[in-house]
Amino acid sequence: MAERDYDLIILGSGPGGYVAGIRAGQLGLKVAVVEKDQKLGGTCLLRGCIPTKALLHTASVLDEIREAGGLGIEVGEPGLDMVRAQKRKQEVVDSNAKGVEFLFKKNKVDRLRGWGRLAGPGRVEVEGEDGTKTYSTKNVLIATGSVPRGIPVIETDGERVLDSDHILELDRVPKSLAILGAGAVGTEFASIFRSFGSEVTVIEMLDRALPMEDEEVSKELARQFKKRGITVWTSTKLTGAEVGEGGVTMSFEGRDDKLEAELLLVAVGRKPVTEGIGLDTVGLETDKGYIATDELMRTSAEGVYAIGDVVKAGPWLAHKASAEGILAVEQIAGHPTRPLHYERVPSVVYTDPEVGSVGLTEAEARERGYDVAIGKFPFTALGKAKIEGKTAGFVKIVRDTKYDEILGVHIVGAHATDLIAEACVAMSVEATVEELFRTVHAHPTLAESVMEAAHAAHGAAIHI
Repeated sequence: MAERDYDLIILGSGPGGYVAGIRAGQLGLKVAVVEKDQKLGGTCLLRGCIPTKALLHTASVLDEIREAGGLGIEVGEPGLDMVRAQKRKQEVVDSNAKGVEFLFKKNKVDRLRGWGRLAGPGRVEVEGEDGTKTYSTKNVLIATGSVPRGIPVIETDGERVLDSDHILELDRVPKSLAILGAGAVGTEFASIFRSFGSEVTVIEMLDRALPMEDEEVSKELARQFKKRGITVWTSTKLTGAEVGEGGVTMSFEGRDDKLEAELLLVAVGRKPVTEGIGLDTVGLETDKGYIATDELMRTSAEGVYAIGDVVKAGPWLAHKASAEGILAVEQIAGHPTRPLHYERVPSVVYTDPEVGSVGLTEAEARERGYDVAIGKFPFTALGKAKIEGKTAGFVKIVRDTKYDEILGVHIVGAHATDLIAEACVAMSVEATVEELFRTVHAHPTLAESVMEAAHAAHGAAIHI
């Protein structure tokens, strides 16, 4: 006999789970969220997006102070107190976690502390400090997220060989840092620790950094990394690694030279958390750990939904998980909703310079047979960028000439992670490129770069 009945129980309180819980409360559902961690917020808030960006902000301010002389501001060489930086990072995390707790209370969302798992149709077990309790529910939403993926060559030990969880707790700046993987996680930590003073080498098995981004964006980021003193090895596969007293010695396929670094960060991706959550009790199977869903986030099991990093569809991004959580809950509540358009989900990388993109790359657009036109505008030609001393990068618009459709927008440069929002709105409402450049943009702003790239896509660039 179940202890308490719910309309919905959510497994996991990350950006997918907690947002779904809040939306469920708003829609009048009786909802509970199961979370094993002491704090709410999941990987993104506790061990991912938020703490990483807090350290990135510290790095950015440090770089700005170093460059202040060029603005006529006299300062000495700044120093970094890593312990204080970590303390400030934790203060940000704790504040946000308390905010989620407040929103749960405000929206009447119950929090169940412990490890949650399905226990058959309509039943969820929660194993906590006080033993295991069983709850009945009409619906279950799986939002258990993901954890860092390891490699067979060497195990992470939290001392010399780190994953993204370990490095967020580092209380010192290593003299040298090798990073395996040039995706978002790897390049962001490269950016942080280069600013902090480490000698950084990034190793990528594919042929370019940020391989999921437009090729020109990857090239520009690599160029800027080189200017900052960050070494990037592409088309390089790690074949051996040995931990010694002074650090880690690595060898690679096709390279005679070895690499020695004080620390090695393994940033080769993440794997879904779907083991041990009772999927078999409702007849659910996984494909390499992923759960299949339809466009409304329904699994093949009646009343069981899944969102975020555990599902096969879409990118592994916090904002994608949140949107899926809202979608799933609105479907459960019978509220009008609509499926996500995954190609309109933005990708953002908080390196220096930042990267933001949405839609198709130029190569993808051409592969699909579109008649493609490109518009590019460099930040070097932008007044506000010159004022801020942030002239690296560009905006690139990929356009279909037949209908003037915006196929993709790719930004590398200052505040790219904010600027991409305009492109997301434009694509969401199916605006044309002409409508984008005929929209009056304030001057002087960085947002003018999007308008100027739209002009360029029509062969009518104004300021270049």
